[in-house]
Amino acid sequence: MKVILLEDVRGVGAAGSVATVADGYARNFLLPRKLAIEATRGNVKNLEQHRAMIRRRQAAAATSATALAERLSGITLRIKARSGEDNRLYGSITNAMVADALAEQHGIEVDRRSISFPHPIRMLGPHEANVHLHHDVEATLRIEVEPEEEAAA
Repeated sequence: MKVILLEDVRGVGAAGSVATVADGYARNFLLPRKLAIEATRGNVKNLEQHRAMIRRRQAAAATSATALAERLSGITLRIKARSGEDNRLYGSITNAMVADALAEQHGIEVDRRSISFPHPIRMLGPHEANVHLHHDVEATLRIEVEPEEEAAA
């Protein structure tokens, strides 16, 4: 089935392009999720309008991602974790923990899958994380891992 992609779909194509996909994939995945529309004669004629709409949407997303990247660059996220000897953590800091702390401390919602680390965080102290916000927009987030206070017995 030929479809016009309304958004970028990994492994299929970029937004605004015409792609040929399996009928079931189009009917059960792309069309219900509004990722694509069927490439009928009328829709192909309206393709330029769709491309303009997609360009506007992508420009707005890039602008908001750039603003969020600037905001994230000025943040130092503080995460408390249990640690043992030599400032080593019991376990490690995960991208889900960073996303939760970012939402809790600064009210910024970021998908945990967009957060990556240059190396695993297994020690106390300063670290960095990369946050992929858009195709060309990536921010560096500073993270300060602090020891969790033990309750006095």
